[in-house]
Formats: sequence, C-alpha cells, structure tokens
Amino acid sequence: MGLFDDIIKKHESGVTINLFVTPNAERCVFPVGYNKWRKRIEIKVCSSAKDNKANREIIKTIADHFKKSERKISIISGGKKREKTILIKDVSVDNVIKRLKESFNGL
Repeated sequence: MGLFDDIIKKHESGVTINLFVTPNAERCVFPVGYNKWRKRIEIKVCSSAKDNKANREIIKTIADHFKKSERKISIISGGKKREKTILIKDVSVDNVIKRLKESFNGL
C-alpha cells in the first residue's frame, strides 16, 4: 500500500480513513493532500465547527466522493477535533485506495 499504510485501515464493517479537517474554508475540497507529519488525508469544508455543521459536511463530502449513502459514513473518533477517523461501511480497502489514487493523480 505504501503511502496509505498509516491512514487507511480495514475495519470489520468496512474501512477507516484518518483525516485532518480545515473548517471555514473558501470551498469544500477532498482530498486536499496528504499530511505526512500527521499521517492524515486533508479535507477542507466550508462549514464552521459549531453545531456539528463541519462534521455533517465531512460526511456528505466523503459520501459523495466514494459514491456511498451518507448512512454508510460515520465519524468514529475526533468528533470535536480537527484530527478525525471516519468509517466507510461496506467498502473494501482496495476500492478506497483506488479512488484516492485517482483523486491524487489530479492534484
């Protein structure tokens, strides 16, 4: 796997991805890039971190990116922090890596 070893993990229900979130961005972007110090994929969202707005936008953005229902995405750690781990249910590690590699080639 290489680059993705530290950020993507198989989970009994699907796959987890480690994210670093920038709220209040000018536009929503995923993936922004790979933060090698934090070992997380960066995501920018327009919403503020108040009233769970940023978390809802993260879930929607990830669902859209991986073409999944929002019900298949959940934040399993870091709910009130910039460093979060999300779970994507019913997907394989290989499919997540393939989709991310396609996105990173465009960066």
